[in-house]
Amino acid sequence: MPTPILMPALSPTMEEGALAKWNVKEGDKVAPGDVIAEIETDKATMEVEAVDEGVIGKILVEAGAENVKVNEPIAVLLAEGESADDIDVSALKAGAGAAKGNDGAPAPQPAARKEEDAKAATPPDAAKQSEGAKARSDAADARAPKKNGRIFASPLAKRIAKQEGIDLSLLKGSGPRGRIVKRDIEKALKEGVGKPGAAAPAVAPASVDPRLYPPESYDAVKLDGMRKTIARRLTQSFNQEVPHFPLNIDVELTRLLEARAALNAMAPKEGEGAYKLSVNDFVVKAAAMALMQVPHANATYTDEAILLHKHADIGVAVAIEGGLITPIVWKAETKGLKRISAEIKDLASRARARKLKPEEYQGGTFSVSNLGMFGITSFASIVNQPHGAIMSVGAGEERAVVRGGQIVARAMMTVTLTCDHRVVDGAVGAEFLAAFKKLIEEPSAMLL
Repeated sequence: MPTPILMPALSPTMEEGALAKWNVKEGDKVAPGDVIAEIETDKATMEVEAVDEGVIGKILVEAGAENVKVNEPIAVLLAEGESADDIDVSALKAGAGAAKGNDGAPAPQPAARKEEDAKAATPPDAAKQSEGAKARSDAADARAPKKNGRIFASPLAKRIAKQEGIDLSLLKGSGPRGRIVKRDIEKALKEGVGKPGAAAPAVAPASVDPRLYPPESYDAVKLDGMRKTIARRLTQSFNQEVPHFPLNIDVELTRLLEARAALNAMAPKEGEGAYKLSVNDFVVKAAAMALMQVPHANATYTDEAILLHKHADIGVAVAIEGGLITPIVWKAETKGLKRISAEIKDLASRARARKLKPEEYQGGTFSVSNLGMFGITSFASIVNQPHGAIMSVGAGEERAVVRGGQIVARAMMTVTLTCDHRVVDGAVGAEFLAAFKKLIEEPSAMLL
């Protein structure tokens, strides 16, 4: 039967997206690997490849459509011998809805490049089974209730409940036949119920009512997916999950600026080998090396263990239209300043064009946010989970300091390390900043 092409989940946090462009039209033949569409997520614009061979029988969602839910059918693929007369749109949508209904989470589907973690909650199928049939098979399997008096809950719901300490017997399922699914766990976490001895659900603070202001006194800018995601994740990080604390330190830039000027003077002005180092390139390199010297600062908190990372994967905050994104310089401790500089420029350019791939901005171990170019001398950032800390870099400026009993002018910079106290204690954070300060103030040490 015809196979639905579903709205792909292109990142673990993606719930909906905009169908920016179709690269095919009805009646076109496609083969595995052909780029059939472009999807705008909350972070980037990504190409979607066909997985199966066939003919585009019907396009269900037009180009330019926004807020298309993950797993919603966007087109129909016809196999050999099938025709448009075989397409039953209502049946395809019902099948897709059942597949998503297992946990309210993205299900694997033919048009997605990468499979989501939610796939772990469904059993594997035969290698030759089509993706559309697989989704329907998974859905049927997940709807089968457990017997022998056991609580009806999906595997994913059970896993999250165990991680969060939720007692499933205190919850009421909203899935098929009363099955507890992912959305029930998320609701329990939001309302603060489901844990033994938990208090009654707290009333969520109300958002600002626009009616407080005269309509002619403002322009309303509609929230896009990126801004919604930023608001949700940072509120979750700052108010609910991560106990923040800041540490400040001042560093002298005299030798760094001299080294930067000398290296830039040596650089070819044009061609393949051309480069121009920034202070931020030195900051990223120094942070990576300091993390290697103080490995307990290069860590992630989980409910089971603290993960001490073997490499310094540095997320560099980049301001883009409508929000912020942190593309990652992977294994930054292994790279020279020239390569770090080139990677940051490339990542920032593609971030602003929304052309980053999920693997280029998801994960990482540590973040750097630099507002020095805006004249900000000191600030503290919110920890960007799953990182254990984020370093905020202020502007370099001449200040009066005491050297050898004399007041002299020196180029100084203030950095603030915001730590997740669950994983980075005050002493560890201070040790990291001390290592970072030595590297910044004596940049030749980065060569060792």
